[in-house]
Order: sequence, then C-alpha cells, then structure tokens
Amino acid sequence: MIAKTPAPPYYAVIFSSLRTEGDQGYGQAADRMLELAREQPGFLGVESARGDDGLGITVSYWQSEAAILAWKQNAEHREVRQSGRSTWYAAFQTRVCKVERDYTFASRPGCVPH
Repeated sequence: MIAKTPAPPYYAVIFSSLRTEGDQGYGQAADRMLELAREQPGFLGVESARGDDGLGITVSYWQSEAAILAWKQNAEHREVRQSGRSTWYAAFQTRVCKVERDYTFASRPGCVPH
C-alpha cells in the first residue's frame, strides 16, 4: 500500500536489505517493529517490498530528523537491529533523505491516499 504523507517537507528513511535464508523469527519481529513505529511521535507511514531473491526495500516516513533519531534510540528497536545484524541480514544499507517534493498519479480514484 502507498503511504499517505503530508505535503513536503518531511523525511524518508530508506532501508535496503538482503535477507539470509529462513524466517528465524523475522516475520514476527518485523510485525512488532511496524506496530511500535506506528506508536512513535512523528511517524507518518511506511512502504515495503521484498523480492524472491531476498532483496527488500522499506521506506518509512517521518516528520523530522528528531523523530527518526528517537526511533533509532528506541530500546526495543535497538535490540531487533542487533538480531538483524547477527541473524536476518546478509547486508543492508540505510539512507535518510529530506523529501522536498512529491508527485501523485492514480488511474482510478482512491488508488493513492492523498
């Protein structure tokens, strides 16, 4: 689903990852992180996709850099990041961006939540 975001500016955290084999508790932890992120002040939404080759891209949207830092410092999120490094990911990269402009297209009304 396409995340509903406010008018720019806002921030995007792009998390690109390559998974290891097997679930090993990943699905449950990912669900919990989404639940927890939604409770964080400044969280705006998320979009995520993963290919059959294990490559995934998750983009989370935030009101400010301070909100992103608070999420990074969340104790439960820190613990799960450790499991990611030791168990779930062969590689990952995180990018933080300021969204200056966004554009919307929908071939049918209601397809894009703006």
